[in-house]
Amino acid sequence: MGLLSDPNRRRALISLLTRLNSPICVVCYMAGVAWFMGLAFEPFTLRTYMSENAMGSTMVEERFPAGERALTTGREFSAHKKKAGGMPVDWLVKTMQARGLEVFTQRFSRKLPFPDENKERYMVKGTNVYGILRAPRAPRTEALVLSAPCTPGDSNNQAVGLLLGLAQYFRNQIYWAKDIIFLVNEHDLIGMQACITFSPDSCRGGSIQAALSLELSSDVITSMDLVLEGLNGQLPNLDLANLFYAFCQKIGVLCTIQGKLQRNDWDSVSGYSHSVQTMMLMVMKQASGRPWGDHGLFLRYHIEAASIKGINSFRQYKTDVTTIGRLLEGMYRKLNNLLERLHQSYFFYLMPSLSHFVSIGYYMPAFGLLAVILLLRALDLWVQLATPPPRTEDGITDKEQVSSPGVLSVLTPLVISHLTGVALYTLPIQFQEMAVEQFPVSETEAVVLTAIGVYTAGLALPHNTHRLLSGEGTEQGWRVLKLVAVLYLAVLLGCTALINFSLGFILALTLVPVAAFVTPHVPKVLSAFILVILSPACTLLFSVFFFQELQELPVSFQEGWLLYLSVISQGILDHFLYGSLVYPLIALLVYPCWLLFWNILFWK
Repeated sequence: MGLLSDPNRRRALISLLTRLNSPICVVCYMAGVAWFMGLAFEPFTLRTYMSENAMGSTMVEERFPAGERALTTGREFSAHKKKAGGMPVDWLVKTMQARGLEVFTQRFSRKLPFPDENKERYMVKGTNVYGILRAPRAPRTEALVLSAPCTPGDSNNQAVGLLLGLAQYFRNQIYWAKDIIFLVNEHDLIGMQACITFSPDSCRGGSIQAALSLELSSDVITSMDLVLEGLNGQLPNLDLANLFYAFCQKIGVLCTIQGKLQRNDWDSVSGYSHSVQTMMLMVMKQASGRPWGDHGLFLRYHIEAASIKGINSFRQYKTDVTTIGRLLEGMYRKLNNLLERLHQSYFFYLMPSLSHFVSIGYYMPAFGLLAVILLLRALDLWVQLATPPPRTEDGITDKEQVSSPGVLSVLTPLVISHLTGVALYTLPIQFQEMAVEQFPVSETEAVVLTAIGVYTAGLALPHNTHRLLSGEGTEQGWRVLKLVAVLYLAVLLGCTALINFSLGFILALTLVPVAAFVTPHVPKVLSAFILVILSPACTLLFSVFFFQELQELPVSFQEGWLLYLSVISQGILDHFLYGSLVYPLIALLVYPCWLLFWNILFWK
């Protein structure tokens, strides 16, 4: 405190920070990236452990015997699905009633803002079927959910068969203290959202404590993959992942996360690279803000949920459906013991493997090292603005240096940048019909191309801004504007990182260098090229290719471009259908902030 309270020492500290500002910023950036890459090194991570005492032991005896019968039920479901041309509602109702469940159906319909060309749907109509197993030893105050989506074709029929088999087996047990809801939802997330948001009193279960969504790709399963990423980057309580891993270890089921097996050679280059790849896949999925399974929508209601997917990819292993049923039985028996919601373990974490995790206290310093660069640049700008201009030999100061910027010169870029962001957010949906009439494109193509067009039109902002200004901008004017933009970006990235660390960190990696180096005095062509490369749109394009490389599914530039357009359309759909915040965040805040730095580069 003495250093800051003494005026002389404070001036010396500020002088040191401003004199070494650029070297310190470079060191902070490199340290932040190095810190983040070091998070995947096993000695720097924590081993997973069970924090919830009620689930601390796996000493339960799993006895589920009906794996083959579940597969037979799945084949019956497949036959009736083909016959009905969709969800076999009547057959499901009769089958669930025969297993002693209270069965309810829910019809829903939803019109999309524009057609979803990936799944070829626009007006969505469907029916959810769910049966409730009432707890014999407790009132109807709490519930658990087991869901299986009814997907087109022959996929996931095995999951529905196993769900019905578990319903019959659970019905004969007397130790349940919570209602168990067995849900078969149609049209994936749209049906799940309809089921979550609407529940009449006549078919109400208890307050949902936890939920699992089951997906099986074939009769032969080699491993079980855990999917955690939910809407807007939300994650379930870490104890849910720990519970899955503990029972996989006990029963002997091969388990993966991000489709990656766990390796023990962490001290080798290949082992470390594998951990980095697994962690980066989680970062990319979380940053997308979209739910990566039917469980993703439960998390917004503070319901701990995850998706478990059966994978047939590791040929030397094999797991039968009976074993998978026992895995689920063990997990639900432990969840049945909960006396309160899962809350004792972490909600903010990254996982380089199922046995190790990185807590918020370990990964936030990586972001902090990037964010401090913005504060250092803001301090440097503040000192420059507060320092009086140098006098000439005859004692006269430069009028250009002494003149203070007008409010209009700073306010105009702010207003125009955000109006451009509003246009980017609203015009693609509103102008799709006009675009379809004027150009030979589909509705989805019209939305995406309109978004790209508005985004590109924002590059003309400096010229439009200066036409509105009275006179040319001053030297002090761009410094004031950059000070506002740097502080704006610091607050924006900080708030984003608190909600979705992965998204905030990726944006910081690209936007912080832009905020640090851009001035009107740098080479225009080269700097403009760098700004465009580090813009939000190009960051998304690079992320598409990087994600495919992480999945070991590299694509050509043409395929990557088509994926890029698909990602844009899905991001807009996810916002209007499920409430994903990534699209409005980029359009209304991040893009206008980037436009401020673009305006500074072309300041006159």
